Formats: sequence, structure tokens, C-alpha cells
Amino acid sequence: MKIGIVCYPTYGGSGVVATELGIGLARRGHEIHFITYKRPARLSHFQTNVFYHEVDTEEYPLFEYAPYETALASKLVDVVKYENLDLLHVHYAIPHAAVAYMAKKILLSQGRYVPVVTTLHGTDITLVGTHKAFKPVVEFSINKSDGVTAVSNSLRQQTHDYFNITRDIEVIHNFVDFERFRKSNKDHFKKAIAPEGERVLIHVSNFRKVKRVEDAVKVFHQVRQKLPSKLLLIGDGPERRNIESLCRELHLCDDIRFLGKQDAIEELMAVADVFLLPSEKESFGLAALEAMACEVPVISTNAGGLPEVNIHGETGFMSNVGDVDDMAKNAIYILSNDEVLNQFRANALEQARRFDISNILPHYESYYETIIKTAVYTTTD
Repeated sequence: MKIGIVCYPTYGGSGVVATELGIGLARRGHEIHFITYKRPARLSHFQTNVFYHEVDTEEYPLFEYAPYETALASKLVDVVKYENLDLLHVHYAIPHAAVAYMAKKILLSQGRYVPVVTTLHGTDITLVGTHKAFKPVVEFSINKSDGVTAVSNSLRQQTHDYFNITRDIEVIHNFVDFERFRKSNKDHFKKAIAPEGERVLIHVSNFRKVKRVEDAVKVFHQVRQKLPSKLLLIGDGPERRNIESLCRELHLCDDIRFLGKQDAIEELMAVADVFLLPSEKESFGLAALEAMACEVPVISTNAGGLPEVNIHGETGFMSNVGDVDDMAKNAIYILSNDEVLNQFRANALEQARRFDISNILPHYESYYETIIKTAVYTTTD
């Protein structure tokens, strides 16, 4: 199949999943065309069967902001026509599903029909999509997609709760590539971070309020009072300055490292003993899954799709949003005993294998084939 993939090319979960999906499909012989304004963050090396089409985002004197949606729609039309794509797969409802609909209508006027699959990832539904300025467009775009997928059962239910959806929503969970995310020997690296054998906790996010990074710091504060430990904070975003201030207030600066955005997340996971994910909302919890693939147990909230990934009492523990004391208690329980920690590590790996990319890719392939065969243009499209 020749598949066009539209995504945000940043470090967010939707862009990561879209990129890894495209790379995985290309390895299985499909021709993949990424269409976005910048090379996706995880598309860092040459890949056979992978092509990148950059959307022109130059400034126009007439507009205060460059009309990205119009430029993207034009680019989609161009790539579909001249690369002869079989299907467009757009990730994140805003604005990609709406733009894909516009491109489909333009192509129809030229006698070309291309089916569109929209994947819902989370905040495009639970946060942005429900805003009154966007909600009608999101609902319309989802219903006009030829196929719709969601990354968790929780997100599918939330989509039906928030919108009047007439399309079936297929749940295809996020995945992890075990060729990349696996436990490796990084003892020399761990020795540099924790020279006295301290336990290492890790948090990865985009540092938005919804991720509640301050809770990760507060959990660490309690853990450190009981056990010698270090905390690695991976990522960046609007809350970083507040988190730095909190670290100073709690006198934790010597034991917390802000490492910013990182490409080789798996190398950092390899030195971690516990992964902290205190989010207020998580449609799936991809970062938690990647940690589990590296044999790192997870201390998380029970928000959204996290119960579909993190098994309470087996791969880690879940607490109510904001319950820092419970999260800290659970982290201390895991970290206080090597035998307990090793059992949780083994359980985390076993659970993560359920989401191996090799198990998920055939689901996408089958879904694509069904959509291509059954998508029929009608006058209501």
C-alpha cells in the first residue's frame, strides 16, 4: 500500500506514534509518505520506503499568521495525485481531520477519491476538541472520515460522550518497538547519575499542566526522605520554570536533573528504577509503556487509558489524581526491596510485550485494507 501520514512532527505522543507506525509499515514493504511542516522528531535516519514532503509555511504579508491548514490541504492534494497514494492516515483531529476532508473534496472535483483514516490520540478530543470554537468542526471531521481509530477504549468512550459520533471507532492501542526500547547495560551511565547506588526515578513529558510534573517532584521528595535517590526529568514545556522553583523550595536541586528533550529516551530508561506518571489526563500512556518495555515499573494515576497499560499491583501502582502520599508510599514499597523491584520489572516487561509493534501493525494493515475496499464515495460525503 501507498500511505500518506499526516501528524505533528514534535515530541508529543501523537507524533511519536505516527512516526513509529510509518517506519514500522515501511519495514513491512509499504510505501510511506510523511506530510508535515517539519521532519518528524523520530524520523532521524534514512529509511527504505519512507518519503518526506514538507509543507510550505512561509509568511504572507496579508495574514497575521501563515495559513497552515490551506497549505497542508494543497500539499495533500499534490502528494495524493503525484505519488498515487491509496490512503491518507491523519493523526490528531485538529486540524488534520478537517484538512483531510478539504483535500478529499478537492480531489473529488478532479475525479480522484482517496479514503481518510483519522486516529484520535487524546487532548484533541478531551481538551482542545471540546472547546466550543472547535467542537462542531471536530465532530463533523470525525464523522466524515472513512475510518476512525482511538488509542484506547477509554478514549473511544470519551469521544462518544463528548460528541455525536455516527462512525464506528476502532480501538488500536499504541505500541512499543522492542528493537529500540529494551533493557540494556548502562551501568557506567547509572554510576555517573547515582554514584552511591541511589535509586533512580524518571519522568518524561511535555511539561504541561495536565502532566502534573509538580506531583512527580513531590513524590520524589517523600521517596528521598526514606531512600537515597535521584530524579531525572526529561522533556520541556511551559511548566518547567515553576518546577525548577519548586525544586529549590524543597531543597532538591542536588538530586534532580533537568535533561530537556532527549532523542535516546531508551538509554535513560535503562538506568531507571521507577517511572513516575502523575498525569491528570492520559488517553493511553505511551511513555509508561516505553518504560515498561525497558523493565521499569510505573507509578501512575488511574486517569484515562492508564489502567489498560499499567496493572495495579503487578506492573506498578495507580493512585487517584493528586494523591501524592499514595504514589510516594507505593514507590517506596517497590524501591525498598531488590526482590520486589525485580518482580515488578519482570511483570512490566511481560505486560509491555502485549503491545509489541509486531502485534499491532497487522491490526493497522487489516484496518487499512478494509477501509480501502469499503470506502465508497456518496453525495453526502
